Amino acid sequence: MKAFLIGLLFVLAVAALGVLGFLLFPLLLVLGAVLQVLFIFVFAIFAFWLLGKFIIFVWHKLKE
Repeated sequence: MKAFLIGLLFVLAVAALGVLGFLLFPLLLVLGAVLQVLFIFVFAIFAFWLLGKFIIFVWHKLKE
């Protein structure tokens, strides 16, 4: 009887985790999309900053 209850408890725990993962899947999709947009935004800011640094560097080299 003890082995049956432990097996039943294990099956219920796996089912609960499966349902939790199924319910969290849309949240993970939205979180992935938000992180992708945030990464693109940060990369664009970095690219503009790097372009500005390059233009200032070239400007100073041409002045000399």
